[in-house]
Amino acid sequence: MSDALSYRPKTGEIPTTPGVYRFRDATGRILYVGKAKNLRARLSNYFAPLHSLHERTRRMVTTATGVEWTVVGTEVEALQLEWMWINEFDPPFNVQFKDDKSYPYLAVTLADEAPRALVTRTEGIKGARYFGPYPKVWAVHETIELMLKAFPIRTCNNANYKRAMQSGKPCFAGQIGRCFGPCSGLVSIEDHRTIVNEFVSFMGSHDKKLINELTQQMKDAALAQQYEIAAKRRDQVRALNAVLEKSAVVLRDNVDIDLFAVEQDELAAAVQLFIVRGGRIRGVRGWMVDKELDVTRSELIDSMMQTAYNHDALPPREIVLPELPDDAEALETWLADLAGRKVRLVAAQRGEKAALLVTAGNNAKQALMLYKTRRSSDFVARSKALEDIQDALEMPAAPLRMECYDVSHLSGTNIVASMVVFEDGLPRKDEYRRFNIPESTDDTDSIYQILTRRLAYLKPETLAADAVVVDATTTDIIQVEQKRAKFKYQPNLLIVDGGQPQVAAAKRALAESGVTGIQLCGIAKRLEEIWLPDSDYPVILPRNSDALFLIQRIRDEAHRFAITHQRIRRKKDINSILGEIAGLGPARVKVLLQHFGSVARLKVASAAEIADVRGIGPVLAESIHAHLRS
Repeated sequence: MSDALSYRPKTGEIPTTPGVYRFRDATGRILYVGKAKNLRARLSNYFAPLHSLHERTRRMVTTATGVEWTVVGTEVEALQLEWMWINEFDPPFNVQFKDDKSYPYLAVTLADEAPRALVTRTEGIKGARYFGPYPKVWAVHETIELMLKAFPIRTCNNANYKRAMQSGKPCFAGQIGRCFGPCSGLVSIEDHRTIVNEFVSFMGSHDKKLINELTQQMKDAALAQQYEIAAKRRDQVRALNAVLEKSAVVLRDNVDIDLFAVEQDELAAAVQLFIVRGGRIRGVRGWMVDKELDVTRSELIDSMMQTAYNHDALPPREIVLPELPDDAEALETWLADLAGRKVRLVAAQRGEKAALLVTAGNNAKQALMLYKTRRSSDFVARSKALEDIQDALEMPAAPLRMECYDVSHLSGTNIVASMVVFEDGLPRKDEYRRFNIPESTDDTDSIYQILTRRLAYLKPETLAADAVVVDATTTDIIQVEQKRAKFKYQPNLLIVDGGQPQVAAAKRALAESGVTGIQLCGIAKRLEEIWLPDSDYPVILPRNSDALFLIQRIRDEAHRFAITHQRIRRKKDINSILGEIAGLGPARVKVLLQHFGSVARLKVASAAEIADVRGIGPVLAESIHAHLRS
């Protein structure tokens, strides 16, 4: 493939001003829309030598047949124009945010003559004010039930409202006191609008000022012996307090923020939004992203802001992010224009907001894991993934049994490896295996050792030797058979975590074993490339394909299993544990163990007792004591 793109513009033709650029294909379809503070500097990145580009970026620029740009006055104008064109043209290589589920909202139709409160999963109702999203639909109904006790506004549908307007008789909600009855004239449209405004104001701010006012009115009515009014105000106060109590208090009462967390890997990202109003989490929303191009977290946050906010969903005064995007100032200006007031972007580093950000991050991590697991576990997607792997690796049959191997170590010590098994695209955890490696020069040597040991169980001569055990007890025969049974099934596909060096080591072990009929490949972490033996170029699976998701999942599972085993060994190895403490070398570790006689006695020793050991001072003793106790 030539490194020169036929449509590349001359460098001098590209302006150095802010603007928006668009890549098009041969049919004229817009493939990608991007903005830049300096168009020349930004576009030059796309026309670097093709071999130096990220694979997905390379695929985009080679699919395109032309690039064009529009110059604007400021970076804010570039942001606005980019947002408008992304919404209009839906470019396939731009970040696509998908709700990870359909969330219920509480909506108030302010554009109606007599606004109503309703539960909906549909966004974009003209003139409606939305509250939420809520995690469950019953939570919305519960909130409406409580709020109607304080603000009995209309909840009936348009058909019932028109019928009541024509007949002059209140609907059922009006008859039982759940609505003031604007349709039947029990209250005027203006009075009902006032109540709706109070409803919206409280739901938007959860300000306790209204509760305090109602409490005072209750007391005044009681002093005036207007007990019916006092009872009504009492019920309203209870209802509003109940609404407040339904949300978890996480920050101070005057804090209104939106908090975003992002968790991503090479192929996908999960975004979690915590909506905090009045110091309480009022709603949680999540998106999943299949990344067409290799985007940084800063670029992802930039796109996330454009997706989360529009004229129907306005931003609060403060938005908390895991990190500030490069164009934070321009983004603040754009959000301020959208909201009609100042909006501030902050990156929480410490304190209560940072703690809440950690919680949101954990939710994002779980959402990403669940998304990948569900996608890999779906029967149709799983079958398609196995067929695509078969075609991509030119295998004679689909890889119904796959084994993946990964190596883990701590700075060259405590070397372990893992073997995980997937059958029909699903994990077989009962057949997972762990390996301890006493000595190794590097990861390639470790891969060679563990595959040599594993493939030995598939050799014909090994199987025959195991079948006949001379001069052995019945117990010995059973043990040999049980050990062989753990490895007796031959995989269709053998995967190693790594690139060409690891695949070469695995090929050497496979060739020396004499076992045939096994396809071998490796997956490189950086670009998620699939490497085959004796191949100078990797196999590139489509980045959003089910096949790549499945291979990535089995690789991640092997990595997790190896790390878990390595950590368990470290806990058992007191030398490794003590070796993690700064200032404690092998000589001092040896003196400690000689002094106390056993690891158990060292773990229960006090800091003062440890400090009595020769060469161990009070400060180091405190560090050792704290580390062993943790």
